Formats: sequence, structure tokens, C-alpha cells
Amino acid sequence: MAKAIVGQDFHRGLYNIFNPFNPLEPGDIAYVDCQDVRGDGDIRMQLGNSIVLSDQLVYRLYTGHMGAGKSTELKRFKKYLEEKNFYVVYFAAGDDLEEEDIQHTDILLTCTRYLIEAFKDSANANSLVNWLKERWQSLEELASTEISFDQANIELGISQFAKVTAVMKTSPSTRQKIQQEVEKHTPSLIEELNKFIAEAKRKLADKYAGIVVIADNLDRIALVFDQASQRSNHEQIFIDRSEQLKRIQCHMIYTIPISMVYSDKATILEDRFGLIQSLPMIMTHTPDGKEYQPGIDRLKELIKRRIQIVSKKITLDQVFQNEDILKTLCLMSGGHVRNLILLMRTALERTLTLPISNKEAQRAITEMRNTYRKAINENEWQILAKVYLSKEKLNAYDYHKLLFTRCILEYHLVENDSIKPWYNIHPLIFDIEEFQRALQLEKNKMLITQVNHK
Repeated sequence: MAKAIVGQDFHRGLYNIFNPFNPLEPGDIAYVDCQDVRGDGDIRMQLGNSIVLSDQLVYRLYTGHMGAGKSTELKRFKKYLEEKNFYVVYFAAGDDLEEEDIQHTDILLTCTRYLIEAFKDSANANSLVNWLKERWQSLEELASTEISFDQANIELGISQFAKVTAVMKTSPSTRQKIQQEVEKHTPSLIEELNKFIAEAKRKLADKYAGIVVIADNLDRIALVFDQASQRSNHEQIFIDRSEQLKRIQCHMIYTIPISMVYSDKATILEDRFGLIQSLPMIMTHTPDGKEYQPGIDRLKELIKRRIQIVSKKITLDQVFQNEDILKTLCLMSGGHVRNLILLMRTALERTLTLPISNKEAQRAITEMRNTYRKAINENEWQILAKVYLSKEKLNAYDYHKLLFTRCILEYHLVENDSIKPWYNIHPLIFDIEEFQRALQLEKNKMLITQVNHK
């Protein structure tokens, strides 16, 4: 690629188009279809058909690594269902809830808030507002907020439920009290919510085939293991309270942490929610370590499309000093979309002029590598070495944690029309000194084992 210098306005536009935290809306020209390099899964076909074809309510789980592109796919899924005449209510839990301490009661309250807002012109929410009023009379801490229950009407219901979830997000002590209060009265809340949903369904029956709620970002719930009960908070939400999550009388799609799905609890989850669809990484290597060109090309296309949104006149050789720099960023992302976008943005921060040189790219890679190094505990390097050599993972808490933090990545390989999941470490980890020591130690152990078996 030839060197070329472009203006500051383009540099600024490029920096902002590579925002790693904004999911794409349906129809966005930046979207790149990666289905065939992700194991050929299609949320519209699998989850969509389960809703469109079923004569009963459907409750399903959707998973994948944080930042893999689930929100973008769910937004496209929403549009697909709307084209099939379903009324779809989508919400991102992180907008209303504190991801570090989400309980099933928080999910229920947030669902209630968004359903009231969606059907404010189709159903009467007074009974739900009265339910909230009765609960909060016992919580004196909320007296200092702007929450008021002097009257009960639909607009008040929307604002008051929104204020309640806002208080829960910003005040840990109040959040726990609210969770405890709602827990005691969950059956009555679900009962009133279902009456509200039933009325909305009756009013909309001539226009819509059904109601679907998509609860996004629940996969971000921090993993907390309770030594006393020997259970994680993920188990408490999605297994212990699964029946409550399934009592809401409309189709429900919940995102779920990937570490929960690939654990010894997977069969229990599938017994209660059906088959769980996963969005894996874009494959940049095959399990035997060879570069996978179709996946690399798709990541390059992802970069190219965003560049063309800023200016159709600018080419890749005006953004990157040489082609190897772009390829390196793609490979170092591990096929993780948000990591790739973040690597691009960081490289753009490290230079005042374009094109991006190897120096800026390597600095972006080094900074992200250091982030991963800090996330790995001393006892985990050996686990990562085992995963790297075997391309497999065990159903153990330490493995689940590394899957949750994206130190272990999931890929899907299609062989003979069947999908084979496999695992690898994030490529940024490979050159970390601690990992190299652990890898050599693991190779030595394998060699000794082979000698002893002879």
C-alpha cells in the first residue's frame, strides 16, 4: 500500500465511527454479515422460527462473548419479528440496572417498566402503579427522591417505574432494600403485569401476531460465587428463578452469560428454556493454527465499510501504511468485533496524521494486551496453556471465569453439516511472558507423559 496523508476532519470522523460501544441499527451500511465465518448460525432462523411457528409462549436464551455483536444481531432480530407482525419490546438492561448486582427482581421491574411504556395507549396500568405505591410506602429511604404516588395513571406509572430503576442503579443500599421488598411480593407483581399484558394483547389482536420482549445485556452480569451456598449469582437468576422468568405471559428472549451456558448447568438450562443459541467469534484461525482467510477478509470488510461511511473517496492505503498492519489488527482481535473496533480507535488516538503506522498499531495492541494481563490471576496461566494446546475447556469455575472475561474465546467450526465448538486463548495473551512460561511447562509435562507411556 502507498503512503498518503488525509485531513484532520477525516481523522476525527474516522475516530468517531469506530465507537466500540454502539450496536448497529438494522439497515446500517456498516453491518457485515459474518454468519458463514461464525459457524453458520442465524438467530432469525433459529430463535425466530421458534416464535413464529409456535402456538405456545416461547422463553429462550441467547449468549455469546460480551462485545461479540449480540446487540446488533438482536436489533436485526427485532426488525425480523416486526416484519412477521409481532410487537417487539427491546431493552438493554445496562441502561437501567447496575450490572454488578442484578437480581431476578430487577429484571422483572425493568420488564414491567418497558411494557407499560410500550402499551400505554392500549392497556390500563393503574393496578401496576398501585402495586408499586403499596410496596414503597415501607421504604423510607425513597422519601428523599422525587418518587411520588399522589395519583395513579399511565404516565405516572412510566415515570415512577423509571425513577425506581434509576434509584436501584445509583444507590446500592437502597437497591438491596428494593430487591428484598419486591422479592416478597413478586407473585402479585407478575399477576398484575400479566393482566396488563392480556389487555394489551386483546386490544392489539387484529394487528399483531403476539408480543415479544428482548432483554439484552444480561450477559454482562458480573460472576459472583457464594462459598456458603456453593452457587453463583448466575445460577440463582437463571436456574433458581427460571420459573418466575417464564411466568411473564409473552414471548421472552433473555441474554445470558456465556460462562453459564458452557458449564455443568447447561442441561438444566436447556431443560427449562430449550436449546440455547450462541454467537461465537469470527474465526481467524482453524483449530490447527492455520490462518482462516474468509474470517480475516470479513474483518477487513468491517473496517472498510466504516471508513467508507466517513468518506467514499478514501481507500485502505490512505488509512494504513501497509496491508500487514490491517491484517495484524484483525488477527490480534481474535475475531472479537468490539476488540477490533477498539484497537482501531486506540491506534487513531496514537497519531496526529494518517496513515496508521506499525508503531501506532503495536501500541494499541500492547495497551489491550496489558488489560488482559491484569485480568489473569497467577493460577490461571496454566489453565490458559492447557486450552491453547487442547482447544478444549473443562466445566470448572476457573474456566468459566476465563470464558466470561474473554481470555478464552469460543469458535464454531462447520464439519459435515454439523457445528463443532472449539476454544482458544485470546491471541493477545500468547506473547505475554507469564503465558509463555506456563505453555513451556505444560509442553514439558506432556513430553514426560509421552515418554512414560512408551
